[in-house]
Amino acid sequence: MPPKPRPHVKKKPRTPGAPRPAAGSAGRDNRLVAMLAVGGVAVLAVIGIVVALALGGGDGGDARAPLEAAGCTLSATPALRGTHEIATPEGTSKAWKTVPPTSGPHYELTAIWGIYDEPVNQAQLVHNLEHGGIAVQYGDDVPAATVQQLKTFAQEKSRGTVVAPYPSLGARIALGVWVIEDIEDEADNGTAYLAKCTAFDEAAFEAFFDRYQFKGPERFPPDTLLPGRQ
Repeated sequence: MPPKPRPHVKKKPRTPGAPRPAAGSAGRDNRLVAMLAVGGVAVLAVIGIVVALALGGGDGGDARAPLEAAGCTLSATPALRGTHEIATPEGTSKAWKTVPPTSGPHYELTAIWGIYDEPVNQAQLVHNLEHGGIAVQYGDDVPAATVQQLKTFAQEKSRGTVVAPYPSLGARIALGVWVIEDIEDEADNGTAYLAKCTAFDEAAFEAFFDRYQFKGPERFPPDTLLPGRQ
């Protein structure tokens, strides 16, 4: 987007008879203005750095603090380019960088959105993440009461959400998502975020969903990512 033109400021006419600045003070005033301008730029630069750190860019943004406060870990991995090179729904890819996988090669059809009692094909689920969804998966050792909390939470976040077992996670819960902040940048594959928690924490899970959901490399309207649909 081209920069906006600077507004033209009409100079206020000098009142007749009003004293002019002394000739010797003009240089001092100009130097003072220049010093203030440089100082202002420096202050703005510091503010920009602080804001960038607060938002986190590609490091988790405002979801990291509540997740870590809840005892979760959050990894941010450069995403792989999405391709339909996995030939079967049950297939896998050696290119996947995370466990569970969060980006990269996948099957041509997504999994049906919703809550599962059996593991979901990961090659399909990665495709769901590409569409902006979030996968909540839990290990065999997660207590039944916690699993019910996850399901209840997902019912309130039913658009673009899959909840399913992933046995090898043991006692942990994984939240996976694939995010591209600048959808216009075709060279950017985005970032794959994977949080792993040992318990359900509503505030932390809310932060993860609020920060990352519906920001996949292939953007679909949330109202099309409904339970029971593929």
